[in-house]
Amino acid sequence: MAKRVILIVMDSFGIGAEPDAQQFGDAGTNTLRSCTKSDLFRAPNLAKLGLFRIDGVETARKLSEESVEAVGTYARLRERSMGKDTTIGHWEIAGLISPEPLPTYPNGFPDEVISAFEKKVGRKTLCNLPYSGTKVINDYGDEHVRTGDLIVYTSADSVFQIAAHEDIVPVEQLYEMCRDARRILTGKHGVGRVIARPFIGSSGNYKRTPRRHDFSLLPPKDTMLDVLSSNGKDVIGIGKINDIFAGKGLTEYTYTSGNEDGINKTVEYLDRDFNGLLFVNLVDYDMLYGHRRDIDGYAKAVAYFDDRLPEIVSKLTDDDILMITADHGCDPGYAATTDHTREYVPFLSCGPNFLPAKGTKGGNLGTRPTFSDIAASVLSYLDLPENERKRVEGTDLLH
Repeated sequence: MAKRVILIVMDSFGIGAEPDAQQFGDAGTNTLRSCTKSDLFRAPNLAKLGLFRIDGVETARKLSEESVEAVGTYARLRERSMGKDTTIGHWEIAGLISPEPLPTYPNGFPDEVISAFEKKVGRKTLCNLPYSGTKVINDYGDEHVRTGDLIVYTSADSVFQIAAHEDIVPVEQLYEMCRDARRILTGKHGVGRVIARPFIGSSGNYKRTPRRHDFSLLPPKDTMLDVLSSNGKDVIGIGKINDIFAGKGLTEYTYTSGNEDGINKTVEYLDRDFNGLLFVNLVDYDMLYGHRRDIDGYAKAVAYFDDRLPEIVSKLTDDDILMITADHGCDPGYAATTDHTREYVPFLSCGPNFLPAKGTKGGNLGTRPTFSDIAASVLSYLDLPENERKRVEGTDLLH
């Protein structure tokens, strides 16, 4: 029977500041701890996989699920790449470590970038500063609607974001403008992502729509996706996986409108025959709750996923393995910024019925030095030959 790995990224579900967090302005951050401040937090099924037995895990209050016996395989992963964003985090999960950070623009983009972009798209730009995505459309939305000028902004992450009202700039036209920006933003200005941020509404009541689209930098080296697909395995992306890897190495993909849709599509794919990797990104934790510093919303989203976890596990066959992790933190209780936070991430793994995956020793695998141990484990579990496994960095978590 075909072997399958289901790898789910709970986008931004960090579990505590990394040793170098202070360099990133994130000392003391802990996404999980902040979530447990909320009465809406509930995670008994993640507890069964070992979430609360991972090295260094802290909660803000005593939880009943902390006493649950763990029957999964679990570890704490430290990021080796110099970043704390979605692109670098996912690339490292897939075996590509980035020793140099992608460029960021705390003072906005230089004239050479903005003038080239304005000339290409035939519109002027507004803002050009690091900004909250929800605040920027309220502060600049009226001027954008009046003039048609595009709202361009960034954050602490390596991103070039373009916000436009759907009645002023149709979504497909906005996507094409993002493609133009992506072609301009290369070399020393090769940001991780160009992001389309369409919105709707009227003055004082602007609201972003789910038609966001990311245009990522092409990974500079092969990842586990390339290794798997070049060896005849299926590599299926759910959510923004295709965007993060710029399509490189994927054999199939589907977008989602949020966590519920992503979980539903994961369940649907588990009813299909495939041989390889199902790679899932659940974005709401980060996009809707982490950046907006919404502790209750984040906690509720974790509880929803936890409620759906037994349904996912029930679909696993004897040769399936489920892995759950994250790509960075975004501590909803951290008031200093609204950006991502430099944190360890969890690794949880099981086979059918919440038992440790076949062939593994189970239990606590300690603290690992890189997210890319996941890639090494996936390639090993899917029986890639050793010479192919060496195409990515990392060591096998499971054997």
